[in-house]
Amino acid sequence: QIHVAESGGGLVQPGGSLRLSCKVSGSIFTINAMGWYRQTPGKERELVASITSGGNTNYADSVKGRFTISRENAKEMVYLQMNNLKPEDTAIYLCAADRLPGTTVPDDYWGQGTQVTVSS
Repeated sequence: QIHVAESGGGLVQPGGSLRLSCKVSGSIFTINAMGWYRQTPGKERELVASITSGGNTNYADSVKGRFTISRENAKEMVYLQMNNLKPEDTAIYLCAADRLPGTTVPDDYWGQGTQVTVSS
């Protein structure tokens, strides 16, 4: 049974920072791509950032220069450092992982999500 668990969400003022963490456990397959999506009511789920097992990263244009994704392969953990947060970053952030080598769009396994609210 594969389990994906996020942590680190919360309430922060505009301009502030948060760090999200995600742990994948129980997989008998090699986890390749890992990433973060965000979801807000009435909008399509958006891929915020992804990272391959080799460390190649991709970012949505809206977060480039503000967010940084990183991972620890041995621990099967992925992180999202979010700086200079804006109210429009408010969303549920979901962690995803994928077995497919070479993909930059992870979508095999999903966490439940963690709420990030940016408000003064």
